[in-house]
Amino acid sequence: MTASVLVLASTGTAWGLYRDVTAGIVTTDVVRGDASDGAQNILLVGVDSRTDTRGNPLPDEVLRQLHAGPDTGVLNSDTIIVLHMPDGGGAAAAFSIPRDTYVDIPGYRTDKINAAYPAVTALTAQQLVKEGGRSRQEIDALSRQAGRQALVKAVEQLTGLSIDHYAEINLLGFANLTQAIGGVEVCLRAPTSDPLSGANFAAGRQTISGVDALAFVRQRHGLPQGDLSRVRRQQVFLAAVANKILSAGTLTDPARLSALIGVAQESLVIDSGWDLLAFAQQAANLAGGRLEFTTIPTEGTETIEVGSVVKVDRSKVREFVDRLVEDQERKAEEAVKATPPPPPPGPLTIIPSRYVVDVRNGSPMPGLATSVVNRMRDLGFIRGTTGNTEPTEKSVVLYTGADRKAAEEVAEQLGYIAVEASDRTVAGHLLVVIGADFDRSVIPQPADAAPDTTTPAPNAPITADGVPCID
Repeated sequence: MTASVLVLASTGTAWGLYRDVTAGIVTTDVVRGDASDGAQNILLVGVDSRTDTRGNPLPDEVLRQLHAGPDTGVLNSDTIIVLHMPDGGGAAAAFSIPRDTYVDIPGYRTDKINAAYPAVTALTAQQLVKEGGRSRQEIDALSRQAGRQALVKAVEQLTGLSIDHYAEINLLGFANLTQAIGGVEVCLRAPTSDPLSGANFAAGRQTISGVDALAFVRQRHGLPQGDLSRVRRQQVFLAAVANKILSAGTLTDPARLSALIGVAQESLVIDSGWDLLAFAQQAANLAGGRLEFTTIPTEGTETIEVGSVVKVDRSKVREFVDRLVEDQERKAEEAVKATPPPPPPGPLTIIPSRYVVDVRNGSPMPGLATSVVNRMRDLGFIRGTTGNTEPTEKSVVLYTGADRKAAEEVAEQLGYIAVEASDRTVAGHLLVVIGADFDRSVIPQPADAAPDTTTPAPNAPITADGVPCID
């Protein structure tokens, strides 16, 4: 949801529309300053509030559809994600903090991090009621502000980062967001059913929206890693949302844009003073693999007096965050220096059936030799042998004699890799050696290709490019 508002200005929409959107969003004073001219750290929070952003209760019918359960009076922050945007944009990284992470909460105690917001909100409200002289609305606004500030401080203390901006979305927003953009695609390795969250999904690729989307990000019962599996669900969901909004023309569709504006005004809270227009210009290039989601390192779980908690080593968390920020800053610099992408390959001017193409895989990506040789066969070349070779950095097409022209055309079809004369092959044979630099996206995938059902490594990044299958 937040991403949709942040990139409005980059789509050519009128300033008046942007002004109308931001004028209708609830703001809160929770951060110390504005880092709009440099790198920014944004805290994204999803809460299970049974009210809208102005404190109005959601209708009972809506709550039943959302499977919100009974209102216990406790406002939990179920989604806690920090988005780091390097100076100049172009690449960004987001990392999740599991809601049960056991941390020191400034002004409260050591507890699950998702206790920071509700506990400090409740304590502040009690104090304000005792002092008297304020309306219920004033008490609610001030106490929530204190709760949000406590959460911001807990995140800063854990990660070592300074939070520059804050964005919060409620239950209804998660449900309405995907309806506004026409749904998002996700993929599950196995069917799942959980009456507590309302999750009831088949295995494989599927498009979700509305209450199904909310159930998808809220389910934790019946998943292999409980809350950590839910964190992966949330990352995949947000990556899919970012990809849909930023790359599918959503923001140039008047009907969908109008629906997004309504969702933002009904369900979003941001920090006061945030210049969304300036940020939008940085966020415009986050489609594809330029946005990565991962999770802080954890040390297992433990059951203590406050319940089951996720243990963390703060020094390891800070090392992880420092490394992630450094990597994204480097990627941003490389993106600025990068040369434009090569043009798409043209039609073949040789007779491919006169050449045999053999392939050796020296990259860390398994299965590429088969993919490449099949691609060459589809183009009309004779399918040669495949196999692995020693680790290789640079991809190359090896040829001999008068076969240079054929080697150049094969290299063009494989992303303009290098060509080189070699005695490792014979006339009429071309040898493709795949290196670590090979871009596997140059191999077209059939429209009916089966989804990748491998489970990503526990802390492997989720990007806004593709649909990984998860638990």
